[in-house]
Amino acid sequence: MFGWLLAFVVVLLLIFFALAARAMPADPSGDLALVNGKVYPTPQAAPILDAVVLIHDGKIVAVGKDDEVQIPKGAFIVECAGRVVTAGFWNSHVHFTEDAWRNAETAPAAKLEEHMQAMLTKWGDTTVFDIGSFPQDTLALRRRVDSGEMAGPKIYTTAGSIFPKDGIPVYLPPQLASALKQQEAATPADATRLAQQSLAIGGDGIKLFTGSIIGHGKVMPMPVDVVRAAVEVAHAAAKPVFAHPSNHVGTDNALAGGVDILAHTIPTEGGWTRDELQQMKEHHVALIPTLSLFPDEVRKDGGSEAVKADSLKSAVAELKSYFDKGGTILFGTDVGYTQLYDPTSEYEYMVRAGMNFRDILASLTTNPATFFKAGKTGKVVKGYEADLVVLAADPATDVRNFAKVEYTIREGKIIYKK
Repeated sequence: MFGWLLAFVVVLLLIFFALAARAMPADPSGDLALVNGKVYPTPQAAPILDAVVLIHDGKIVAVGKDDEVQIPKGAFIVECAGRVVTAGFWNSHVHFTEDAWRNAETAPAAKLEEHMQAMLTKWGDTTVFDIGSFPQDTLALRRRVDSGEMAGPKIYTTAGSIFPKDGIPVYLPPQLASALKQQEAATPADATRLAQQSLAIGGDGIKLFTGSIIGHGKVMPMPVDVVRAAVEVAHAAAKPVFAHPSNHVGTDNALAGGVDILAHTIPTEGGWTRDELQQMKEHHVALIPTLSLFPDEVRKDGGSEAVKADSLKSAVAELKSYFDKGGTILFGTDVGYTQLYDPTSEYEYMVRAGMNFRDILASLTTNPATFFKAGKTGKVVKGYEADLVVLAADPATDVRNFAKVEYTIREGKIIYKK
């Protein structure tokens, strides 16, 4: 009797210590294991239930069922029961122009990191593309993040923007507008010089205002030959070109000039033309919808709820028309220009355009990783970069759950924890 009781106690103690060791915090810089979660390896793959994602040296080294993956002793355990694990999110349209980013080279890292969380990493962003900010600040932020001085996403940047002659946007502050006059391209030679300059200082792409809003109902287009000159510089360096189109002329000139990404829809125009949609698809142009931007712009202008609704309806319809045609959709919100940090509404509006949770997940992960040729990112697969998001609930049941982020992990390191 005593021997049986002793054996029973020993078994209980072994179970207790095993569970305690599994739950015990270890060094997060070593091996990391996400356990008991529902994992979406890719947007279209069936989920793996009660899964383990094992990370070593910033890479995913194993993904599988709990009984299939051996967790190393001392691994840092993140309990994911009831949670969902996906690849880390991209926001392919952001700006670092707020006052919080000024003097990023010398500003306290803690303050910058706090704002980085509020704007980006809190929402699962492990990679972002800045398409028009102050290069000195964006490049400083990138250096400080990459050095490990502060936590943040991987930052790609266009290192500024190129505008048409007399085409500085009306909505920019006067002091900034004055400083940006030097970024105007009146001729193809100007565009060549400015594009070369952007890439030389560290740009990962080029941003063109092919249609620049210079007043109420007034859009200054960038001539096709100017667009094409900048595109030639970027493509010679295997870099993408973003266009801010604003209207049909800005869209048509962008497409004729060979741009790669339209950074917005054009809701004031009432829809893409059939020819525009065909050219976009034939030339593999990606679209960043920024749907939540448009009703917010109407709000800032003092517009009515009806006008806000009409603007959104038009933007959603334009997204739907290109998505239905099989066009590439990249998630992006124009955050940093807008203060709409929470992307929940963007997810809801994308559903209105006919996108389901898998389509939205693709726009956040595999689509940008493939489009920007970012290597082994965008999937929860062995051998890929350990850029991951842990969600509190499944977006398959409600797309708003994409915004319920518990952990954001970049290269195997936790850069945000709720």
